[in-house]
Amino acid sequence: MCGRYAVHSLISDLQGHFGLFDPITFTPRFNAAPSMSLPIVRTRDDRRELTLCQWGFVPHWMKSRPKTRPINASSETAAEKPFFRTSIRRRRCLIPANGFYEWTQSVSLKQPWYFRLVDAEIMAFAGLWDSWVHDGKTVETFAILTTMANETLRPVHDRMPVILDPPAYDGWLNAGDMARLRPYAGRMTGHPVGRAINSTGNEGPDLLKPVATTG
Repeated sequence: MCGRYAVHSLISDLQGHFGLFDPITFTPRFNAAPSMSLPIVRTRDDRRELTLCQWGFVPHWMKSRPKTRPINASSETAAEKPFFRTSIRRRRCLIPANGFYEWTQSVSLKQPWYFRLVDAEIMAFAGLWDSWVHDGKTVETFAILTTMANETLRPVHDRMPVILDPPAYDGWLNAGDMARLRPYAGRMTGHPVGRAINSTGNEGPDLLKPVATTG
């Protein structure tokens, strides 16, 4: 599961990385959390666009406000589930990030860790989006696709976001290449961070600072 991540790059850096033309305004986040409006990259009229969507997926056919809004979708089963099936076919996206957080699964201690790529500042999660109309208001939402953890993540958690390398972006966005949805094989690094990340009210680059583990 991916429940928090960081996306704090400048818009100009995101434009250069993803090949975008039209800028948007968004608040850089070191503690991006569910229900926030966050940037995604999708294809519209044969070009990539950057837009804001709420993190927490709602399918277009939902008649009433859902009790829960999934923030993740399992890449192994999403294509088979009615909740995500249409978006797997038609509404795929990339979620820009600089890194993400996971927590150890120990019963006695929930230690947060921050993970990032070694060789790049920006990463992209594979994702799904949809457009839901309720009470005359359109709400666009997204979920992050997850997969089994790679060797870097495995000591901390058994799942991780699907991270795509730039050559795979079009294969996912335009063709829905499911073969791309696998544990990340590139170089990654991670370190423990302070428990301030546990509160969605906390923000800023200090959240990324390494700390010593305790307990």
